[in-house]
Amino acid sequence: MSHDPRAALQTLVSAFEEHLAAASNRRGDDDPAVDGAYIAIADAFDAYEEALYEAYDEVTPLTVFAEEEDDDSDDEDDEDDDEELLEDNEMLDEDLVDEEDYEDLDGADGARSAR
Repeated sequence: MSHDPRAALQTLVSAFEEHLAAASNRRGDDDPAVDGAYIAIADAFDAYEEALYEAYDEVTPLTVFAEEEDDDSDDEDDEDDDEELLEDNEMLDEDLVDEEDYEDLDGADGARSAR
């Protein structure tokens, strides 16, 4: 599917303008006009990026993030991510302090205990 990058860019700019108009006339947190304009920007951007790549073998430094539909799985995913981070770093919070370094110091010279 070959598109003219300039036409795709104009469609993207129009999508941004529509989003601005929808946002400025928002009728609540879940206004379908704003949601639709949001999706239109993502679609227009994807079309522009594809046309730009096909025509000039070039891309933009931007990325469209997809929202996850299932809110229930977010908590589970976060736990999995935490476990992966722990595996990657191989360190737990309690590993940050080596308690042997804080053994009671000799009280005779005025030093104090770390606890």
